[in-house]
Amino acid sequence: MVNLYRDTGVVLRTHKLGEADRIVTLLTRRHGKVRAVAKGVRRTSSRFGARLEPFGHVDVQFYTGRTLDVITQVETVDAFQLPLVADYQRYTAASAIAETADRLSAEEGEPVLKLYLLVCGALRSLAAGERDASLVLDAFFLRAMSYAGWAPALTECARCGLPGPHVAFSVAAGGSMCQDCRVPGSVHPAPEVLDLLTALLHGEWTMAEATLPGTRRDASGLVAAHLQWHLERQLRSLPLVERRARESVRPGQ
Repeated sequence: MVNLYRDTGVVLRTHKLGEADRIVTLLTRRHGKVRAVAKGVRRTSSRFGARLEPFGHVDVQFYTGRTLDVITQVETVDAFQLPLVADYQRYTAASAIAETADRLSAEEGEPVLKLYLLVCGALRSLAAGERDASLVLDAFFLRAMSYAGWAPALTECARCGLPGPHVAFSVAAGGSMCQDCRVPGSVHPAPEVLDLLTALLHGEWTMAEATLPGTRRDASGLVAAHLQWHLERQLRSLPLVERRARESVRPGQ
């Protein structure tokens, strides 16, 4: 009996293999991260090559191989890649989301449903273009860190649990710190920066979208530093992300 299985997944990245094939890394609903060979997809005659581009949300049939599984059928569920590749800011944010998801799903074949849903939600929001891409990215980072158990303390002291707000923040110590617990090297973000991070973590978009560009930049810096501290390595895609806040339209304009 042919060993076939089917799942839905998001394409995180691809690599060339030989002259016409690709290795495709997907984050799937039921099987977690899957690396599989897509044969012949780099030929112009390929039936499903375009569907297996990064950020595509697809329904895939796999054949279980000896080392890597083989993709035998692909159907598009959501063509997230089409609007994303046309906009640099959204494309770079999506690239950072895909790289983060790849890092957080280290074990292949281990179900990571919550992470899969977070990735789908973030890419769907970016593709729709209704929210500022930088805010969507930071919201994803915060929720992904919460999934991984790395969420920064925002409303209480990371060390003693004393309710805040507190004026000090240490990435190495886990987030906000009270006066007694703060460590050397702590930064002192403005209260509205921590308010923004809390709003993004909990999906309070009205509050998040009312913040000023400077507050968003400071919040992005804290989120990126916290994430990369726990990943213990830099995200290659993060320096390319364009942190440009969408201009709001004032009444009468």
